[in-house]
Amino acid sequence: MQTQPSTQTVQLPEIPPGHLNIMGYVDQSEVNGPGCRAVVWVQGCPRECPGCFNPESWSFAVNQLISVDSLAASILSNPNNTGVTFSGGEPFWQAPALAALAKKLKAAGLNVMSFTGFTLPQLQSESAPPGAQELLEQLDILIDGPFVKSLAINSPNSPVSSKNQKVRILNPEFADKITWASDQIEVHILKDGSRIVTGYQGWLELT
Repeated sequence: MQTQPSTQTVQLPEIPPGHLNIMGYVDQSEVNGPGCRAVVWVQGCPRECPGCFNPESWSFAVNQLISVDSLAASILSNPNNTGVTFSGGEPFWQAPALAALAKKLKAAGLNVMSFTGFTLPQLQSESAPPGAQELLEQLDILIDGPFVKSLAINSPNSPVSSKNQKVRILNPEFADKITWASDQIEVHILKDGSRIVTGYQGWLELT
């Protein structure tokens, strides 16, 4: 059984107030939750799960710092977006800044979803990362539980990547909107010519 590192064993970098340390961002996706949505991959996760889709996200070293205000503006500048998904990395290690971002986006009418390697009971416990409850209060959907390679699923009928994970509907309005599947991927070509493959096969930079 995998154990979760405590807040005492995770060495977080100093991030300026009102900023996030992210691995990457795409401004439009249809395979990371219901509808058309932006996706933010945060930097840093101590789990190092075998078969992890995004091993580049494990390090907590500062990768790309971006202010909550500028990221909110970027997300809201795309009129096609109905929501945003937080992934990683482990979003809940940057819960206070993500909660602030979520508040701005929800005030503008977007919905908010997050993946996490924690279970919901862990996030509701006293040992949860700082700001976890504040972020939970902003979420419409939570996918909780670590990816377990031996329990992996790649199916058009499953919205989760491994059998231990659960879809937590925190906003009843989304009970009938769990329509994405764990075998969907997208290819994004960025302005610098690099490409991102995203979805439940993870984040891969292709050459």
